[in-house]
Amino acid sequence: MRLVVARCQIDYAGRLTAHLPMATRVLMLKGDGSVLVHSDGGSYKPLNWMSPPCTFKEGTTEDGRPEWTVSATKSEDTLRILIDEVLHDTSHDLGIDPGLQKDGVEKHLQELLAEHPATLSAGLTLVRREFPTAIGPVDLMCRDAGGLSVAVEIKRRGEIDGVEQLTRYLELLNRDPLLTEKGAVRGIFAAQAIKPQARVLAEDRGITCAVVDYDALRGIDNSADRLF
Repeated sequence: MRLVVARCQIDYAGRLTAHLPMATRVLMLKGDGSVLVHSDGGSYKPLNWMSPPCTFKEGTTEDGRPEWTVSATKSEDTLRILIDEVLHDTSHDLGIDPGLQKDGVEKHLQELLAEHPATLSAGLTLVRREFPTAIGPVDLMCRDAGGLSVAVEIKRRGEIDGVEQLTRYLELLNRDPLLTEKGAVRGIFAAQAIKPQARVLAEDRGITCAVVDYDALRGIDNSADRLF
């Protein structure tokens, strides 16, 4: 990965056009070929970017200033970066990333709920943990008292992204005739705390929300602590 801090101007042309006037920004050139432009604000999102596959070329303008041109290989999209001054330029080999590891509490929640699925809904029984789909595994695949398949997504904190993830799983699972033999696969979104916006979205999509007491699942009684 190459990381450059520079005073620069950015112009994007493609399905739309975008212009970032001259200012100091962070330019990130990743090993996968992607190029990202960041500012010191705006949270984690880049101001502009080019996703791979693309080609990168360093050149100069007529007045001798450095200019980078990033061109998409599957479209006519281009990202031009005019550099006025380079403040920092360094490269690092990050090696092979081991991948995202689930939060320890989240993993333990999955293990505990796999042992006690009925705490989510009366009569629920476990079919399999990490049930595979084309876009990733569902945390728990269960069956309710009526024999219907139930997909459970487990998070430590229940947010909109988790609801969207479970929605995508349900869309795929409901295409499987073996799972839908007795009716549509329904979803349960389980977390220690669920944000109001996530709950509204889940209920709008027919997904049941379940707030999980982690300590109670582990057999820890904190009722005395709650008195103080």
